[in-house]
Amino acid sequence: MEFVQPIRDKKQINTIKEFLKATNLRDYCLFTVGINSGLRISDLLKLKVSDVIDKNGEIKERIYIREKKTNKVKDFPISEAANDSLREYIPERKNYTYEEPLFISRKQHTGKASLQRDQAYKVINSAAKSIGIKDRIGTHTLRKTFGYHAYQSGVDITLIQKLLNHSTPSITLRYCYNSR
Repeated sequence: MEFVQPIRDKKQINTIKEFLKATNLRDYCLFTVGINSGLRISDLLKLKVSDVIDKNGEIKERIYIREKKTNKVKDFPISEAANDSLREYIPERKNYTYEEPLFISRKQHTGKASLQRDQAYKVINSAAKSIGIKDRIGTHTLRKTFGYHAYQSGVDITLIQKLLNHSTPSITLRYCYNSR
């Protein structure tokens, strides 16, 4: 696995959001939910519509999932930015069912399949390159960006460690320093 960087510059984050929003709402929502949740890409891609939308069609306040890697339950609030991106993306989906993947692939053979990790990588990496980011960017960049900005805004490292389900603070600190 290649070592990737967080996106440290908030202007670059906003430029990527604008770029993705103008090209594809699914990709914009994937990026926005990813950098605002700290989910691993495997958990982000396995989200179902029912994880974020209640039976009344309203966006939930929290997401409850069982992490694929750790098998631990993760419960966290949906941020305002993620909520806003979901409000734009969900109506575009039309005729969705609650048990189908939130981020569906356009390459569907039968039914609605989840976006795959390699395609998510292409989306994120291409968007970063298109706005001039030269750092190594990948799917794990979303998670690292969450950790980096949480730490930079003063969130205690032990809370970030808990949010990311890391075993030690030293692992979490690797996400948080501005060293390359």
